[in-house]
Amino acid sequence: MNPIENRNGTAPTAPAPARTAPGPAGETRAQTVRRRWFTALVIILLIGIPAGYLAVSAEQSRSSGRDKAAESSASGLRDSWPSKMKRRIFEVPIPAQSRDVAYFETSNWKSSRLYVQFTTTGPGLDAFLRDSGTGRAELEAGRVTVDRRDAGVVGWTFPPDRRWSGTTHRRDRPRPTRDITVDLTDPEAPRVYVVSTASL
Repeated sequence: MNPIENRNGTAPTAPAPARTAPGPAGETRAQTVRRRWFTALVIILLIGIPAGYLAVSAEQSRSSGRDKAAESSASGLRDSWPSKMKRRIFEVPIPAQSRDVAYFETSNWKSSRLYVQFTTTGPGLDAFLRDSGTGRAELEAGRVTVDRRDAGVVGWTFPPDRRWSGTTHRRDRPRPTRDITVDLTDPEAPRVYVVSTASL
């Protein structure tokens, strides 16, 4: 009997090759596993990073909304000085000796507005007007330059028994236009109302 034949007289068949996971030709199992892990990692990063960014952005938007809501009192004004950057952008140079300062800011896709009120002194008013590019000579007696819509946003009222004077100081874009109204009932403590509008 041929030594390579088995008892039944037939040649033994070669064992079937071990089955491996499908992969590119010539790729070993270890390479296939590494490739799949790498693909899974890329997918996680592509999905996870944008999702995380959206979650952070949403939280920032909610926080911003809460801050804006806290900033808005019943009248829409915040009893505080606007930041130096706001004052510079909207060109509202509040005199250093001013008191009872309050402000509110609004913005949309067309324009941004800064509403500011403060009480100052006679010299403080002169300095404010000068630094704003205007002067007392430009104030028109009996004129309220803040319109009804803007006054309603922050709850301002301009009763007729007060001594009002006002001017509108216009600048070419992108510099803001400012409606300035002053209560001169007490000339030693004039009360100033400003709406500065920066159009986009």
